[in-house]
Amino acid sequence: MTAAPRLKKRYGQHHLRHPGLCRPLIEFLRPAGARVVEIGPGGGVLTGELTRVGARVWAWEVDPEWAFRLGRGDGTVSTVVGDALEIPWARLPAGTLVAGNLPYAIATRLIQDLLAAPGLRRAGFLVQAEVARRVTADPGDGDYGALSVLIRARAEARYLGRVRRASFRPPPKVDGAFVGLERRRDAVAAAEWPGFEALVRLAFTHRRKTLRNALAARWDRAAVDALLVAMGLSSKVRATELGLAELIAVHRESERRGLV
Repeated sequence: MTAAPRLKKRYGQHHLRHPGLCRPLIEFLRPAGARVVEIGPGGGVLTGELTRVGARVWAWEVDPEWAFRLGRGDGTVSTVVGDALEIPWARLPAGTLVAGNLPYAIATRLIQDLLAAPGLRRAGFLVQAEVARRVTADPGDGDYGALSVLIRARAEARYLGRVRRASFRPPPKVDGAFVGLERRRDAVAAAEWPGFEALVRLAFTHRRKTLRNALAARWDRAAVDALLVAMGLSSKVRATELGLAELIAVHRESERRGLV
């Protein structure tokens, strides 16, 4: 076999060293016999574990050199050279699984784009440990924020385990973690999603602010006060204390009052 291509910093390439590290993703995805879109296969450590249990892999790799090295002739892996941010997620066949060791710079955007796809069944990713905490955080947690809420509106998120930085080649500056996402019926209809997302991002823009002050940064303060009273919420409550159902209710009441 020819020498492996060099790892390129511009692509954020940090490859896993050992196949056994992938076990949490394999156990969560249950990919036997399924079609799996793999993001950033790199050296093929996760790819090999997916095919070993009988998955059919569509590997999406931005680096042509690593994509060429990954290519197989046994029909278990189809490789595409391209940017994962350009994957047409809306065209995913129903029941598709998605996996990957995500470049830290694009992880949150890619996850949110993916979750808009109705065909997704489950996804499992290796991401920066901080991102994993944000994805899976509950109300009141220090990492709970807009990302936590927006993901929860479309999926059940599960923390699957930490991966030390020494497990990568080359080691990144921070540890990683596995997260699993189980797609579920959207809690917010597609037509109201833009307004709901805008409210959530406004509510969490300044985490230490009360919800009252956060919303008043864009809306009339008197109208915000009336909204909170109607919702039975304290003027001192923060967005970080509210769950998904409460934030959906605030959004819908704000729309009914013409605040959006």
